[in-house]
Amino acid sequence: MRRERRVKILATLGPASSNEAMIARLFEAGADVFRINMSHSTHEEAEALHRAIRHVEETHGRPIGILADLQGPKLRIGEIEGGRVTVPEGAVFRFDREDKPGTVERVRLPHPPVFEAVEPGHMLVLDDGRLRMRVTANTGDVITADVVVGGPLSSRKGVSLPDTILPLSALTEKDRSDLAFALKLGVDWIALSFVQRVDDVAEARKLARGRAAIMAKIEKPSALAQLDEIIEMADGLMVARGDLGVELPVQKVPGLQKKITRKARRAGKPVVIATQMLESMITAPMPTRAEVSDVATAVFEGADAVMLSAESAVGQYPVEAVATMDKIAIEVERDPSYDAIVHAQRTTPEPTAADAIASAAHTVADTLGLSAIVCYTASGSTGIRVARERPTQPVIALTPVETTGRRLSMVWGLHCVLTEDPTDLDDMVDKACRIACQEEFAHPGERVIITAGVPLGTPGATNMIRVAFVEC
Repeated sequence: MRRERRVKILATLGPASSNEAMIARLFEAGADVFRINMSHSTHEEAEALHRAIRHVEETHGRPIGILADLQGPKLRIGEIEGGRVTVPEGAVFRFDREDKPGTVERVRLPHPPVFEAVEPGHMLVLDDGRLRMRVTANTGDVITADVVVGGPLSSRKGVSLPDTILPLSALTEKDRSDLAFALKLGVDWIALSFVQRVDDVAEARKLARGRAAIMAKIEKPSALAQLDEIIEMADGLMVARGDLGVELPVQKVPGLQKKITRKARRAGKPVVIATQMLESMITAPMPTRAEVSDVATAVFEGADAVMLSAESAVGQYPVEAVATMDKIAIEVERDPSYDAIVHAQRTTPEPTAADAIASAAHTVADTLGLSAIVCYTASGSTGIRVARERPTQPVIALTPVETTGRRLSMVWGLHCVLTEDPTDLDDMVDKACRIACQEEFAHPGERVIITAGVPLGTPGATNMIRVAFVEC
């Protein structure tokens, strides 16, 4: 099954898309990777979704990626007497450790690390940004704050601290359990929530031990201060715009999206743009014009993937949402200005043989007007390097490693095919040309460029390119 676009689509599974028949329809409509949200999935449900995805993969003969998204720490206030109060703007409000119902003047905050870290001048944001308070004092047992933006406050609402680095790991006990289970299942990507510092990513990598790629979700302002280090440590990034928009002024999010996307592209790390991309399609069969422009912007920026959340998980039109995103991406990539925009951020290759060859393959393919770039890749690094160039030609990634093919389904422009390593150089050329023809990327008499490593089958040894005529 050949996609007509290079950007990938990541679809979240949920009650609206939990059976194998619907997952197959989503894949056929354009989904390349499926997200299992561990915040809302039991281990039994996650196992059932994993099994269904693998059945669809087997049926269609195309690698499909699976991403398990960990919940991360959730900070919430305690119960409020009567369930709800209205906190007036300009009032003084207290957060304490007392185990009794809250009032219009105070509420319990059952998270000791907050009392350890918050300082006067820091902001507390409640209920997804609907209430905002500035801390004036912290005794260690009571946090006093001025209400900057008031409003209704209900029991168990979430609390965010955009100015505070909390002494918390990104992995709770639930996350560790979910991570171990997801790795046992054999998921391809782990999305790490609540990343505050590079050490959070390092901890997840240590636990994963290479069994899955780690995607750092950028949703905390503190992560932006160590963005370069986090990019270097992670295998990929997700721009979690919803949480960023709660903890930062919303007008800053578009600029940060561009910054993160460009930095990730320069580093050759897959980057996913997430949250509210086609939000109105939860209840409507068509998106708004603003949502179409939002998706188009991410595609023009050269993001590796765009993500659907509630649209495909609980929405009334999950298949239509995927199909709509597919159509938008195809149209954008056909736009006459697309190549100029996406290549305005072209990255200088690193001084390594593999990077130089990936860059050369792109240049040769453009100069000679070749039909496709075919890269043999065992670990996936060669495919990612070629994709970082954002070539105009289709890129076929040939790998004998099933997990590599699945992970690469997240990467821009890569059409992954599972195949055995070639036996010699002649077999390498024959196999590459035959697959390019079978997958309908090249026709007899056309030429492709092939990248590979000699000796064959050696990971990380990409050191040659070859231009070959296709004979089907």
